[in-house]
Amino acid sequence: MDVNEKREREKRVVGEMIALYCRKKHGGKALCEACAALDRYARERSDKCPFMGNKTFCSNCRVHCYRPEMREKIREVMRFSGPRMLFHHPVMAVSHVYFTMREKRKLEGQS
Repeated sequence: MDVNEKREREKRVVGEMIALYCRKKHGGKALCEACAALDRYARERSDKCPFMGNKTFCSNCRVHCYRPEMREKIREVMRFSGPRMLFHHPVMAVSHVYFTMREKRKLEGQS
C-alpha cells in the first residue's frame, strides 16, 4: 500500500470515528462545530505527516504531532468510537485492525 492510500484510509477511519462520536454525544446528523474542527485538524495532520510511509496508523504513532489539547480530544473520540465501530462500520473496523496488524508485522520484519 502506498503512502497516499494509507493517508486516505487513516482520514476515512478517523472521520467516521469523529462522526460516530458526534452523533452519539452531541446529537444531530451533521458534525457540530467542535467535531468539525477536530476532523479538519486530524485531516490536516495526516496530510502533513512525514512518517506516514513507515508507520501503521496515527493511533499507533509514537511521535504524536497533535497539539496536546487536540491529542486529548482525539483520544476521547477513539476511546468512545473504537469499540462502537464494530457495530456501526464492521467492515471498516475489521479491515483497519487487519491492515494495522499487517503493517506492524511488516515494520517489525524490517527492524
